[in-house]
Amino acid sequence: MSDRLISVVMPVYNCERTIEEAVDSVLSQTYENLELIIVDDCSTDRTVQIVSAIKDPRIRLICSRVNRGASYARTCGIEKASSEWIAFLDGDDKWDREKLEKQTALLAKYPDAVLIFTGSAFMSDDGRMLEYTLHVPEKITYEELLKQNRISCSSVLVRKDMMLKYPFPDINMIHEDFAVWLRILREVRYAYGIDEPLLIYRLSNNSKSSNKIRAALMNWNTYRFTGVPFATAARSMCSYAYRSIRKYARLK
Repeated sequence: MSDRLISVVMPVYNCERTIEEAVDSVLSQTYENLELIIVDDCSTDRTVQIVSAIKDPRIRLICSRVNRGASYARTCGIEKASSEWIAFLDGDDKWDREKLEKQTALLAKYPDAVLIFTGSAFMSDDGRMLEYTLHVPEKITYEELLKQNRISCSSVLVRKDMMLKYPFPDINMIHEDFAVWLRILREVRYAYGIDEPLLIYRLSNNSKSSNKIRAALMNWNTYRFTGVPFATAARSMCSYAYRSIRKYARLK
């Protein structure tokens, strides 16, 4: 795996404040054999101009003429990817320099892996680092993932064929990435985690999950969208609520 190309898909929309930092965290990876596919979702600010000014042959910029949302942008990037392995990074988050190197190294230990994720650190909207760290298990099953989505989209390394088989749903009021991970884990036994904060996630007041009641409803809708039986979904929601309260209490 160490000599193989990795395709990094970055959906962006009006990210002029954060895009340079996000892109730099990809281009500065210790694992250098990568391509960065930036899919601009019809930004109205200077995002495209900023990206265009970054001179690195590993960058591929795709500009949408119509705003279609992050799921569509990610899918577009996946379809254009040259590699059999895909990583995602949102335009307002960033990575630790060793993120991809450590994930590719894990494949030597788990050659059957199709989905690898990492822990997360958190920063405020203005870039101030917070004390809380999201820890992740070495392995996670479908049943365990139902209790809480421990797989952050911007932390994953996933096989392209799985993403083509289970694309991001382009619908409102669900957690699209959570739906994908649940579907994948119905087919494979484990997703594999690295319990290090290799993703630095930016907390934004404008994100879909910033409203906790709305986030809970989206979580429920994701269960139902993916066909989780009602009784199982209800039990899982109890676990989700408990764990979410603990998580957000630590973030404050």
